[in-house]
Amino acid sequence: MLQKFQPRRLGVLSAFFSPSRLRALFRRGELGLVIAGAFVGVTSGCAVTAMSLISRELHSLVYGIPDDDRLSSAAIQITDKSLLLIAPIAGGILLGLMIFIMSRTRKKPMIDPIEANALHGGRLSLTDSILVAVQNLISNGFGASVGLEAGYTQLAAGIASKFGYKMQFRRADLRMLVGCGAAGAIAAAFNAPLTGAFYAFELIIGTYSILTLTPVVVSALISTFIARMLAGDDFAIDVGRFGAVVPADYIPAILLGGFCAGVGILIMQGVAFVEELARKSSIAPPFRPAIGGLVVGLLALISPQVLSAGHGALHLNLGSEVTLWGLASLLLLKSLASAVSIGSGFRGGLFFASLFMGALLGKIFAYCAPYFDHATLTPVIYAVVGMSSLAVAIIGGPLTMTFLALEITGDFPITALVLAAVITSSLVVRTTFGYSFATWRFHLRGESIRSAHDVGWIRNLTVARMMRPDVHTANVDMSIEEFRHDFPIGSAQRVILLDKDEKYAGMVLVPDIYASPVEKDDEQHGLADFIRHRNDFLQPQMNAKQAAALFDQTESEALVVVNDLIERRVIGLLTESYTLRRYSEELDRRRREVSGEL
Repeated sequence: MLQKFQPRRLGVLSAFFSPSRLRALFRRGELGLVIAGAFVGVTSGCAVTAMSLISRELHSLVYGIPDDDRLSSAAIQITDKSLLLIAPIAGGILLGLMIFIMSRTRKKPMIDPIEANALHGGRLSLTDSILVAVQNLISNGFGASVGLEAGYTQLAAGIASKFGYKMQFRRADLRMLVGCGAAGAIAAAFNAPLTGAFYAFELIIGTYSILTLTPVVVSALISTFIARMLAGDDFAIDVGRFGAVVPADYIPAILLGGFCAGVGILIMQGVAFVEELARKSSIAPPFRPAIGGLVVGLLALISPQVLSAGHGALHLNLGSEVTLWGLASLLLLKSLASAVSIGSGFRGGLFFASLFMGALLGKIFAYCAPYFDHATLTPVIYAVVGMSSLAVAIIGGPLTMTFLALEITGDFPITALVLAAVITSSLVVRTTFGYSFATWRFHLRGESIRSAHDVGWIRNLTVARMMRPDVHTANVDMSIEEFRHDFPIGSAQRVILLDKDEKYAGMVLVPDIYASPVEKDDEQHGLADFIRHRNDFLQPQMNAKQAAALFDQTESEALVVVNDLIERRVIGLLTESYTLRRYSEELDRRRREVSGEL
């Protein structure tokens, strides 16, 4: 009896967990998305914990420090100082070898979660994400001045995207699932679920909605629980006793926010300068990380606190009295090390580095605090305000960094100060610079991405897809009489004129030709007086938004589509009314998808 029952039960279970049933479950409604978010939270927590443990093991193996110590603080006690120089160089050589192999085996550039959600509807390669995570571990593990947060979010978002693609999620749901992966990664990294959730809303998904709230928050909460259960790390700052926050404290906090915005812009431009310098040099990309490792190693000989992300150095400087010169010199060294690390090809981000440098800026600013009447803040509180403000300037996400301050300090009055400062920092950066670190690098690559808002569908709605290929053409040297003979009234609305080389020469409206009286002596006159839009045309790769802007600029109802600017061969015609209708239809469909109507 038991032998008969077991195969039957297994058959029922396999039928229930079949791919088609799972897809139906996840696509059925909000409950399915919550279950998917919970699954992504588990995988994100495991991925972050694994990467963190591997990084610590690498630090212990390479530098000989205890497993429970942080490199940026423990490296100070290293007896063999040559390791501070040799290890980053060795990491650069290993990473350069990986870059060389990848350059021979793959052609497509890697994309990050922001770019995936903005342009590709949440499609993210898991293989690429694993490679990025490995590169990030090599960079951080051998001491390059980068954090692991970029690898955390890339790997977690890659797993989420792969899962959503296999389950055939809709475009909007797949983008949301990528946000769940990023939320889980940041939440697990900082033991801060609210920070992770709003990181996803502000930086990865690009918008907040009721439909995405529950899956993202569930992912962040579960990921935090998994990471805490597996590793037990707790990133927290004790601000001590300082009394009550008074209105006068907001003035220095706001000024500190503006100060951090300026420094953040300089750091981003510094990274771009190093990258541009490396590109213009004759040094091949596989050799650049080793040279960058040499520079980082030399800086580490001056102060080992520049190594890795800076977790240990942050707590070291917060818990001790440091001179103004010591803080300023460490800030300069860390900024230079981070710029050289990323600019030379080490893989990683500036998330935690910006927190560390912001804390240094806050303590430097604390030396000016006595000049503000009635201000009661301590240097540690200025450090918390500074770390959030600089992180907003570089990474973005005002609410993300505000909740981070709340969750690492547990103090609500300080959070109000942080909110005032980060809003100031964000406003200054947006109005004067206009980019975060990620979008600035997109800009340098020629991409026009300003956030994770879904603009991929706009790019897919191209002129080539919307145009009419059947157009009426005529020779530009044709006489009016010949034109009237070939194009009777009512036969066409517009005729495209071509020169002797078959290049686009302009457009004429057939009613204009018939509305103009032709005298007997003018029968051999040409079409020159009726030509419109000689140099106004569309190209097939333009999207609907660009086409609509050109229609508005030229005040035309229709424009010719040419293959390129050199040949100017006519391949179609597009009208303004059809463009606006298709754009409106697509926009409305995307809105319905987001609201869950489809």
